[in-house]
Formats: sequence, structure tokens, C-alpha cells
Amino acid sequence: MGLKKLAEKVADYKDRFDRGKASKIKPSHVEKVLAKLRKKSAELEADLAAAHSSDKKDRLKRKLGVANAQIERAEWLLKEIT
Repeated sequence: MGLKKLAEKVADYKDRFDRGKASKIKPSHVEKVLAKLRKKSAELEADLAAAHSSDKKDRLKRKLGVANAQIERAEWLLKEIT
């Protein structure tokens, strides 16, 4: 699953939480998305370490920033619903 799709899932869960429908969010689902985000982040870090061109490094740094922000959101959400 791509980073964009994972970010959409976290945003959807956050939206449900904001609307007061947190009871419909299963912690196991958030944990699964969080695990995928962490895996993606590790892959991006490995790609960043292997990258040679500065353009590719910049792009990977941006993606890594997005992944880390989504991890923080998912961890916060998991804390709130458990």
C-alpha cells in the first residue's frame, strides 16, 4: 500500500474521531496502518541512504517527512481510542 493511501486512511480515522464516531474505529485497524507506515518509513530511510543524486534525496526526505507526520497522527489517534 502506498504512502498516499495510508495517509488517506489515517485522515479518515481522524475525521471519524472528530465526528464522535470513535467507537467504530478498531484499534487493531489503526495498529495495522501504523505498522505499514513504520515499514514504509524504514524503506524510505534505506532508499535515502542509497540515493546518490540530490534531487532524489530531496524527494525522499519530503516523503519521509510525510510518513513521519502520519506515524505521529496514527500514534496519537491510537492513544485516544484505547
